Amino acid sequence: MQRENYIETLRSELLDLVEEHLTPVALRYGYSEVPLESNIKWRPLVLVLGNYSSGKSTLINDFLGAKIQSTGQAPTDDSFTVITYGDSESEADDTVRVVEERDGKFLLNDPEYPFETLKRYGQRFIAHFRLKKINSPFLENLAIIDTPGMLDSITERDRGYDYQEIIGDLAQMADLVLVLFDPHKAGTVRETHTSLRDTLPAKTFEDRVLFVLNRIDECASLIDLLQVYGTLCWNLSQMTGRKDIPPIRLTYSPHVMQKGAGELNTDQRYLHYLDNQRMEVKEAVLQAPRYRLDNLATFVETHGERLSHLLEALVSYSKRKRRFFWRHLLISLILSILLGGGAVAGVITAGLIGPDPYLMAAVGGGSAVLLFVLWLATGMRWLRGRFHRDQMRHLDRLTPLRNQTRRDSWQSIRDLVYLTLKRTTGKIARKEVKSEYEAVYRIYTEGSKDIREALNELATLEAGEAPAWTRDEASESPRDFPYQELARQD
Repeated sequence: MQRENYIETLRSELLDLVEEHLTPVALRYGYSEVPLESNIKWRPLVLVLGNYSSGKSTLINDFLGAKIQSTGQAPTDDSFTVITYGDSESEADDTVRVVEERDGKFLLNDPEYPFETLKRYGQRFIAHFRLKKINSPFLENLAIIDTPGMLDSITERDRGYDYQEIIGDLAQMADLVLVLFDPHKAGTVRETHTSLRDTLPAKTFEDRVLFVLNRIDECASLIDLLQVYGTLCWNLSQMTGRKDIPPIRLTYSPHVMQKGAGELNTDQRYLHYLDNQRMEVKEAVLQAPRYRLDNLATFVETHGERLSHLLEALVSYSKRKRRFFWRHLLISLILSILLGGGAVAGVITAGLIGPDPYLMAAVGGGSAVLLFVLWLATGMRWLRGRFHRDQMRHLDRLTPLRNQTRRDSWQSIRDLVYLTLKRTTGKIARKEVKSEYEAVYRIYTEGSKDIREALNELATLEAGEAPAWTRDEASESPRDFPYQELARQD
């Protein structure tokens, strides 16, 4: 079997791992509203963001080889458009065109697509969400999401939905995020600032974000381009808080470029030196399927780490509660015995009973049992409530935060731990949670290691070569991917 088939097999097995071992825990504790695999089971995704005039639609049209998206200087499309592959009705018809269009309700309710979680953004968003199927070969292995242009003075009330939350969710699904700028507004738009400063860092990883300065043909000269490039670098450093600005690709559309010939003080001879930049952007988009495997592995690692951290905190709470109960139960028993003895001494001193050992044992034992039961019914209940409130106030004590990785992981699930303890009032099935924690932690540590080793081996293989882990040493028959044996132990 060729390398490509094994890549598909590995992708399928990663999805099975998430579905069988991470999703049940995620749903049980409210970590996710839908199965985790629903966000990653579809084809590789490329999300395109940018200012309203940054040339998103034009760039997409160049990729597809036809004018599919409306273009213009002013805002022309205020919809989130999922653009994916669709076969032509006739094999002889090779003209690139829209072969099917569906509305947002179809997209959100069809289980084939990973957008069910977006239902919560309401009808206004659904009215601005749609699907286009295009018979372009460019889309055979990926899908593109075009987005409404970012604006400077617009609010959630103006749009009718939470734009930042939606692009955050889409960025979380995407294997590549293109952020486009144009020479006229090189990163100065308010929504762009919010997206780069807050939304994208919280929802995706830096290596999945590609910055593109588009429409560079509108720069009058190379000096003009350098000034725009410098301005964008400065603005990006302010928006992202980074001094080491990542590479910025420079591109334009030859089909709609401004013709500078004959115009005063215009020299666009620099453009042909940057054609390789255009090809690099296109190649980066075409590489989305390759990124998908790495992103799936990261998906397993990230959610495995966070879910194991969540369960670790609940196990820690349960252990503390158990120690607290037994410690105070022992103290209560000792105090009850002492008070029972005091009751015996008191009645003897008062002359109510004689020095009859059986009578003294009955009085002392009865008093001790009565006091112990009363304490369990009232005092211990009060102490348990006090313990629970104290743990909720000092939630960070439930887990060691010894490094930044642990702190980042804890920050992502801390509120969920709080809500879980509040909802259950601390009544946790300790053995069940501990068993879940051990299983998820094993997937996160040992399973993730096996996944990365397999991906590293795949990266070194030629197109027709099969990885070593797919065959037994003594035979050519396929065998399981290493982590499958680990998963079956659960």
